[in-house]
Amino acid sequence: MSSCKQPSLYQGKNLTAAVLALAWPTIVEQIFQTIVQYVDSAMVGRIGADASAAVGVTSTAMWLMNSFSFAVGVGFLACISRAAGAGEIRQARTISAQAVLVSLVVGLITGGAGVLISGGLPRWMGAAPEICGPASVYFAILCGSLIFRCPVIVFGSVLRAAGDMRTPMYVNAVTNLVNVIFNFLLIYPSRTISLLGSSLSIWGAGMGVEGAAWGTAISFVVGIVLMAFAVCRNHMVSPIGFSLKPDFGILRRVWQISLPNILQRMVMCLGQIAFTALITSLGTMSLAAHSIAITAEQAFYMPGSGFQAAATTLSGQALGAGDKDKIKQIIAVSSRISVITLACTGFLLFLFPSVVMSIFTPDQEVIRRGAQVLRLVSISEPFFGLTMVLEGAFNGMGDTKPSFYISLFTMWCLRILPTFICVKVLHLGLIAVWCCMVVDVISRSLLLLARYIRGKWLKALT
Repeated sequence: MSSCKQPSLYQGKNLTAAVLALAWPTIVEQIFQTIVQYVDSAMVGRIGADASAAVGVTSTAMWLMNSFSFAVGVGFLACISRAAGAGEIRQARTISAQAVLVSLVVGLITGGAGVLISGGLPRWMGAAPEICGPASVYFAILCGSLIFRCPVIVFGSVLRAAGDMRTPMYVNAVTNLVNVIFNFLLIYPSRTISLLGSSLSIWGAGMGVEGAAWGTAISFVVGIVLMAFAVCRNHMVSPIGFSLKPDFGILRRVWQISLPNILQRMVMCLGQIAFTALITSLGTMSLAAHSIAITAEQAFYMPGSGFQAAATTLSGQALGAGDKDKIKQIIAVSSRISVITLACTGFLLFLFPSVVMSIFTPDQEVIRRGAQVLRLVSISEPFFGLTMVLEGAFNGMGDTKPSFYISLFTMWCLRILPTFICVKVLHLGLIAVWCCMVVDVISRSLLLLARYIRGKWLKALT
C-alpha cells in the first residue's frame, strides 16, 4: 500500500497554538449551531408554552436518533486520523469511501425507525394530549431527514480527521442560515411589518411547530450537498476513485471503536429520555422551563466542543505517529484551556440566567424556573469541559469502552435513580431534578480524570 507522508498537525508549532488553531473553527461552528437553536426556540416559544413543550418532549429522542451518526463518525475519525498520522493517505481515502456507504445506510435505518415510532413517542413520554399531535409530526419530519443528516455528521468527522476544521464550520454556517430563513417563512402566517416607516408584507405558511421541522429538514438537504462536495475536493480523504463495496476489514475496525461509543450515546440518550419523562410529570410549565434551559445552557459549554475536537484529531494523529508522550501533552494542554474557558462561561451563566431565559420566552414563570436551574448548573461547566476533552482524546485513540462504562454508571445510578426518587417518592420539583444532573456531570468528569491519572488508557493502546 502506498503512502504519502504528511506532517502531523502539531509539528513545528507550539502545542497550545495547535490546539487553539484546531479548536476555534469548531467553536465558531458551535456558535452558529447555538444561535440557530436559540432562534428556533425563540421562534417556537413565541407561539406559546405548548409549542415549546411539543419540541422539547421529543428533543432527547432526537438526540438518540442522531447518536448513531455521531458514534459512526467517531469510529471513522479515529481510523482516518491514525492513518493520516502514519502517512497512509491512500488508506485514509479508502476508509473515507467506506464512510460514504455506512453513513447512507445508518441514515436510512435510523430515519425509518424514527418515523415508525413517531406516532406514539410523545404519549410514551407522558406528554399532555394537546401537545402529542404537534410533537409527533415534528419528530417524524426530522427523522425522515436523517438520510441527509447522517452523511453531514460523518463527512464532518472525516474532514476533521484530516485536520480540516474550517470546512465543516463554513457548511454549518450556510445550513444554519437556510434553517433560519425557512423557519421565518414556515412557522408564522403571512403578516405585515413596519420597516423604516414603510409597511412590508411578508409571506408565511403559518405551519407552527411543523414549519420549524421542515425548515431544519431543508437545511440538512443543503448540508449534504455542500459537505459531499468538500470531502471530494480534499486530497487526503477524497473517496473518488475508491470502491464503495464493503471492506469488512475496515468496517470491523470502525465497528470495534464505534460500538462502545454507540452504547455510551444510547445510555446517555435513553437516560435523557427517562429524565425528560420524569420532568414531564411535573407539568407543562416545568417541561417548558427545562427544555428552554437545556437549550440556553448549550451556549455556555460549546467552547468545550472545540477543544474536544482538537484533542480528538491531535491524539489520533499522534497515536498514528507512535508518539505517546505527545498524547499526554495534548490532553494536558487541551484540558487546561477547556476548564479555564468553561469556568469563565459558567460564571457568566451564574450572573445572568434570567437574561438568557428571556431570549426564548416572555412567560415570567418559565423564566423564573429556568433561571433557577441555570444558576445551579453553572457550577458544573468546568467539569463538563474536562469531560469533553478526555472523552475526545480517548475517542481519537479508539479507546471508547471506559467512557461507556462510566456514562452507564453516572447516568443511571447518579442521575435517573435519584431523579425518580425526588419526583415520584419525595415529590420535589425541578431544582432537585437538576441537582441530580449536576451530580452526574461532576462525577463523570472525576471518574474520567481518575482513569487518565492512573494511566490505564496507555496500556489499552499497546
